[in-house]
Amino acid sequence: MTPIKTIAREDMENIALGGAFLGTGGGGDPYIGKLIAEQAIDANGPVAVIDVEDLADDALVVPVAMMGAPTVMLEKLPRGDEAYSALRALEAVMGRKADAIFCIEAGGLNSTIPIAVAATAGLPIVDGDGMGRAFPELQMVSMTIAGVSACPMTMADEKGNAVTMNTVDNLSTEKFARSITVEMGGAGLIALYPMTGAQAKEAVLRGSMSLIHSIGRIIHEEQAANRNCSDRLAADLNGMRLFEGRVMDVDRKTTGGFARGKAVIEGLEGYAGQTMHLHFQNEFLVAETDDGTLLASTPDLICLLDLETGLPITTETMGYGFRVIVFGMPCDPAWRSEHGLQLVGPRYFGYEHDYVPIEDL
Repeated sequence: MTPIKTIAREDMENIALGGAFLGTGGGGDPYIGKLIAEQAIDANGPVAVIDVEDLADDALVVPVAMMGAPTVMLEKLPRGDEAYSALRALEAVMGRKADAIFCIEAGGLNSTIPIAVAATAGLPIVDGDGMGRAFPELQMVSMTIAGVSACPMTMADEKGNAVTMNTVDNLSTEKFARSITVEMGGAGLIALYPMTGAQAKEAVLRGSMSLIHSIGRIIHEEQAANRNCSDRLAADLNGMRLFEGRVMDVDRKTTGGFARGKAVIEGLEGYAGQTMHLHFQNEFLVAETDDGTLLASTPDLICLLDLETGLPITTETMGYGFRVIVFGMPCDPAWRSEHGLQLVGPRYFGYEHDYVPIEDL
């Protein structure tokens, strides 16, 4: 993985692709965020990428993101400046300007929106994030493990509404903010987890922007060579092909601010005669065969790739007839801790199995 030092317009194609992959089906389609980021870079210039260790201990570091159901973003496009408005509202609460931006998650729309905010605000973006992938709820971040509060938190919508929130804990932040998101039409832009540089050095997962960019570059290079990217991604990321087949059914509902459901995939080629069930809540959470054999489970990453092009497929865009590769890879070690599994393990989401590392299944 080659560290990225600056994000220019020409880097956004790779970042959007890498973000879609690490989004594990969720986080929203990064294409919209790519366009917003490209426009901000065109207007304000490239964004500097800094190592978290380069932050002053007293710096103010703020992640910005989109919150809501990815399915909503198919029809409810952002105006473009909501996340910047949320940042400015949070700065007003904190009584000072932010010194750096970073991604709350390394996937989907939330890998690109912070770049647009950084370009607009003239700030650097930290080479890191709070998840190492995408998760559906606000408290599911490395900052929670490190004891950083999500509040004060600000939310903004495309109509110009802004809300400031203070709660007793990060799970309460998720619950209240999710309700407000529904009232905002299913999606809102947020700024939260304000922290010092010293806290960021303890809490942030390292190298996420560089990883996103590298994954996007791999996908593009393999496409140019007329190869499916899954083999190279498996070699470079310690991942594995879990299944190959055709999507036969998708049961998907937008409810409570989430896209929830299950996809049924019928095996092809070496997987003929087998069926996989892929469960999701914004992101793909559990992959199992029709007889209940577990193939992969949160917090490990489950990604869906187009069988022909290798392009990542999101939960809101997959449909009947799609020919796909189900790809898995290990999560960041932080999620395999006791606290990490309490936050994002399968039992938190209501599944009746304990977590087993993907490499042991």
